[in-house]
Amino acid sequence: MRPDLATPLARAERLFAELADLSADAPGVTRASFGPVEDAAHAMITREAVALGLDTRTDAVGNLYVTLTGQDRDAPVLMTGSHLDSVPHGGNFDGAAGVIGGLVLLEHLLDGPQPPCDVTLMAIRAEEMIWFPEHYLGSRAAFGVLPADAPDRLRRSDTGRTLADHMTEARRDPQAIRDSRAQLDPNRIGAFVEMHIEQGPVLIEAGCPVGIVTAIRGNIRHRFCRIEGETTHAGGVPRQSRRDAVLAGVELAHAMETYWVEAEAKGEDMVLTLGEFTTDARLHGITKVPGLLSFTLDVRSQDDTVLALFEHWLQKQARDIAERRDVRIDLGPYTQAAAAPMDARLRRGLVAAAHACGIDSFELPSGGGHDCATFAGQGVPSAMVFIRNENGSHNPAEAMDLADFGQACAVLCAWAGAYLKL
Repeated sequence: MRPDLATPLARAERLFAELADLSADAPGVTRASFGPVEDAAHAMITREAVALGLDTRTDAVGNLYVTLTGQDRDAPVLMTGSHLDSVPHGGNFDGAAGVIGGLVLLEHLLDGPQPPCDVTLMAIRAEEMIWFPEHYLGSRAAFGVLPADAPDRLRRSDTGRTLADHMTEARRDPQAIRDSRAQLDPNRIGAFVEMHIEQGPVLIEAGCPVGIVTAIRGNIRHRFCRIEGETTHAGGVPRQSRRDAVLAGVELAHAMETYWVEAEAKGEDMVLTLGEFTTDARLHGITKVPGLLSFTLDVRSQDDTVLALFEHWLQKQARDIAERRDVRIDLGPYTQAAAAPMDARLRRGLVAAAHACGIDSFELPSGGGHDCATFAGQGVPSAMVFIRNENGSHNPAEAMDLADFGQACAVLCAWAGAYLKL
C-alpha cells in the first residue's frame, strides 16, 4: 500500500519553489560550496525541521543533521540525505531532491509510532566537485577521511581562495579537517539511503518513474592534461616537420575511443569523456600550427580493475604518441574515486517497496558520483533511489516532475517502514 504523503509533499513543493527563488542565477540556479546561498539553503531546511519539532545540529564542517529521535538512542541510526550545493547555473533538483525527500520521510514518520532507532536526514556540504577539486568533500570530511592538507591546498574555482578561507567565512572549522576529526562513526549507522534525480535518460526512455541503483561508478579524473609541441607557420612547415599539439591530441582521443569501443564489446562497464579540449586563442590562430593543447579526461566504471587497466594503457599510449610526434604529453595529477556497489539487501528491500506501492521501477547503475559512495566506502550498508528526470542534470533545464518525486518518496517511506518494522 502506498503511504499517504499529501501534507509532506505539499511542504516539499513549497520548499523547491523557495529554493529556486533564493538561489536563482539566470539561466539556472547557483549554490556555491561554502557560499552564502548554500548557507541559506541549509538555513531553510533547519527552519522547517524546527517547525516540525525535529532535532537539528550542524557539525564542525557544516553538515546539517535533522533527527527524529527513536526509542533506543544508542541503536544504529537510519540515515538518508544528499547535498544542497549546485553547479554554476545548474538545475534546482540535483542533490536538493534527496534532502527535501528526506524531510518528507521524517514528516511522514512523525505521524506514526516512535521508531526503534533515530532516523536522521543529513544535508551534506560541498558535493559538487566543480567548486573544489576533491570528490565528496563534505561527506568525506564528516568521516574524517579527507586529506589533512585539503583546507589549505584546495582553492575554489571562482574565487581562487582556499577551502579554509571559505569555511571560516561560513563560520565552520577547517581545523577539524586538518586534524582528521570524524563527525560520524560508521559503526553507529545502520543504513544510508540517498534519493537523487537520475542524471541520464535511462528512466525517461524506459517510461519508468523510479530506479534502484546497483552501483555508483568509480572514476579517474585528469583535470590538467597538456600537450606541448611547437607553434609554427601554417603554410611554411611541411607535415613531417610539424610538432602539432592538436593532431597529437586527436590521435590520443581516437585511441581512447577505440579502447572504449573494445571494452564495451568485451562486456566491460566504462564511460569516457573529454570535457575540455582547447588551444589558447591568445597564442593560436588560423595561420598557426598549434603548439599547446589543454584537455580534461573523466573515465568511469563500476569495476575498479577496468579503471586501473585503462590508466596503465593511457600512460603508455601517451608516451608512444609523444615519441612518435615529437611532442610532450603531460597527463598531470589525477584524482580517483573507487566504485561503490550498493548493498544487496537494501536493494531488494527497495524493489519490494516499489512493488508493494504499485510503482514501476528497475535497477540501473549510477554514472554520476554521489555522497552515498562515501558511506558505502566506510562499510555502511548503502543504497540509492533514482527519480526520473528529463534533460539530464547540471544544467538549468532539469525537469523532475513532482509526481515522480512523490512516487520516489513513497518508495522511500514504504521501505523505511519495513526496515524499522513499523
